[in-house]
Amino acid sequence: MNIAFTASARPEAQEALIRLRHRYGDVGEELADVIVALGGDGHMLDTLRKRLKDRKPVYGMHRGTIGFLMNDYAEEGLPERLARAEPVTIHPLVTRCETVKGAIIEERAFNEVSLLRQTAQTAKIRILIDGAERMPELVCDGVMVATPAGSTAYNFSAHGPILPIDSRLLALTPISAFRPRRWRGAILPHRAHVRLEVIEPQRRSVSASADNLETRDVAAVEIEEDGDATLTLLFDPGHALDERIVREQFSV
Repeated sequence: MNIAFTASARPEAQEALIRLRHRYGDVGEELADVIVALGGDGHMLDTLRKRLKDRKPVYGMHRGTIGFLMNDYAEEGLPERLARAEPVTIHPLVTRCETVKGAIIEERAFNEVSLLRQTAQTAKIRILIDGAERMPELVCDGVMVATPAGSTAYNFSAHGPILPIDSRLLALTPISAFRPRRWRGAILPHRAHVRLEVIEPQRRSVSASADNLETRDVAAVEIEEDGDATLTLLFDPGHALDERIVREQFSV
């Protein structure tokens, strides 16, 4: 099996990169059968974004801060671990951001697309699902759309639901909703088209983030699953993403 390694800028990830390349070699990403990513979840998201063209599977090892999408780090027996690894298929979200100046910016997100107020002014957001207005005005700090893979991340911290990895659902979750105060969000089918329109975007400026890629001063954001983009994450047996999602729901 031909392996290529990639690592975040963290010192522990760079040190692991040197040791693993010395031990197993590195054929480069173009010739690799699998990409081994060293770092945390942020680096994994960057690595997945680079795989949108070649769709090569990615096996992560934790050498960063948060490692929900990563396997445990060990230098021994890597080819055997890769041969036994269990695949998990994920689909990213595609988001199209329209800025107040009229620019259109398109990005992909594997965890979530989130809108957040940029100033002390609360955000006011209109929510449309498949062209139908579902909420004329959400007064809040922000709102997000999360995938099953990302439902245990920022979405869960904002009290959104945890979604099984194979559920083909999306979580629409408010962030510190002020009005309506009791609204806790919605679970949507994975084919839903979500449009979030910023009310008074000049006065109440809002940014949009596709995972860790931010667009400032948005007027409207459209979000839907990119069904044509199928990527594969590899996990050690017993540590696959579906098992981690179940365990997370019983963590106290």
